[in-house]
Amino acid sequence: MIIDHRTYNIQHGKVSTYVELFETLGLPIQMRHLGNLIGYFETTIGPINQVVHLWGYESLADMERRRQARDADPDWAVYKAKTAGMLVSQENKIVKPAGFSPIR
Repeated sequence: MIIDHRTYNIQHGKVSTYVELFETLGLPIQMRHLGNLIGYFETTIGPINQVVHLWGYESLADMERRRQARDADPDWAVYKAKTAGMLVSQENKIVKPAGFSPIR
């Protein structure tokens, strides 16, 4: 298993709107194509205006295949248009669980 760990920096004052749009529009699309949502978080202490989400995949090839299917979904373009300009920056990491991790 690998985990796609993403941190999105959202425009000041737009986190609630971004999260609401993700929950109502983006999440159903992501679940249809990506599947394994491990967690979705909003920062409350430390760097603010951030959301962090973790998605599990069998491999890099699995991740690419699933993301290509999501990107081809017409609903994804609608979601991206509605959230356009809200994302200031993002940091992506691929991590894998250590042998003793409860998530494997």
